[in-house]
Amino acid sequence: MARRQRPGARVATAGSRRSRILGGGALRSTLIAAVSTVVFFTALVLIVVNSPGWPEVRSRFFDGEVFRESLPEIAPKLLVNVKIFLIAEVFILIVGLVLAVLRSLRGPVFFPLRLLSVVYTDFFRGVPTILVIFLFGFAVPTLDLSGVPSSTFFWGIVSLVLVYSAYVSEVYRAGIESVHPSQAAAARSLGLTHARALRFVVLPQAVRRVVPPLLNDFIGLQKDTALVALIGPVEAFRQSQIEVYSRFDYTPYFATALLFILLTIPMARLTDWLAGRQRRRTV
Repeated sequence: MARRQRPGARVATAGSRRSRILGGGALRSTLIAAVSTVVFFTALVLIVVNSPGWPEVRSRFFDGEVFRESLPEIAPKLLVNVKIFLIAEVFILIVGLVLAVLRSLRGPVFFPLRLLSVVYTDFFRGVPTILVIFLFGFAVPTLDLSGVPSSTFFWGIVSLVLVYSAYVSEVYRAGIESVHPSQAAAARSLGLTHARALRFVVLPQAVRRVVPPLLNDFIGLQKDTALVALIGPVEAFRQSQIEVYSRFDYTPYFATALLFILLTIPMARLTDWLAGRQRRRTV
C-alpha cells in the first residue's frame, strides 16, 4: 500500500521546487545579461577601432607614453580640486539648511525672510555656474575693497557655495516637507516651541531622508571644481591644459577625466547603497 504523503511535506516539496525554478531563472537572467553586455561592448569597440579616423584619434587622445608622462604632473593637482570640494561642501550644507529653514517659516512676519530665500534660490539656480565664477573671480577683486580677499581660489569657492547652496536648499526643503505635520504637532503638544520642534523632531528626520540626493549634488560639485581653473587656480584641469599646450597632444585630458571618474565612482556607489537602504527601511 502506498504511503500517504503528509500535507506539510507536499508544501515543502512545492516550495523547494519553486526555489529551484526561481534560482534557475535568476542564473539564466544573469548569463543573458553578461553575454549581451559583452556582445554590445565588443561591437562598440570594433566599430570605433575600425573607423577611418581611429589611428588619428588614438595617437592624439590615447597615447600611452604621453599618458604615463603627464599623469604624475596632473595627479597632485587633483588635491586642489579635493580641497575646494571639501571646503565648499561644509558651507553649502550650512547655507542650504538655513535657506530651507527660512523658506519653511510660517506667518506674515517672516514673509521678508521667505521672499529672500526664494529670490536667492531662483537667482543662483538660474544663472550658469561659469558666469557666477567669472563675476566673483574677476569683478569683485577688481573693486579693490579694503579687507576683501583678492584670491581667485577664495572667490572660486564662494561662487560654488552660492550656486550649490541654492540647489541643496531645495533638497532640504523637500525633506522638511516630507515629514508629516503630525510630527511637529505632537512635538508642540508636548510643550516644545516651533523652533525646538523643528530642530529636534523635523530636521533630524528630514536630513536622514535627503542624504542620497545630497550626495548626488556633491558628485556634481566635485566635477564643477574644475570650473574654478577658469579664473586662475592651477588644479587638475588647468594642469592638463598646460600639458596639452606643451605636448600638442590631448591625452592629458583623458588622464584628467580618468582621475575624476576614479574620484566620483565611490561616492556614486555610496549614494546607490544609501538609497537602497532607505527604500528597504520604508517598505
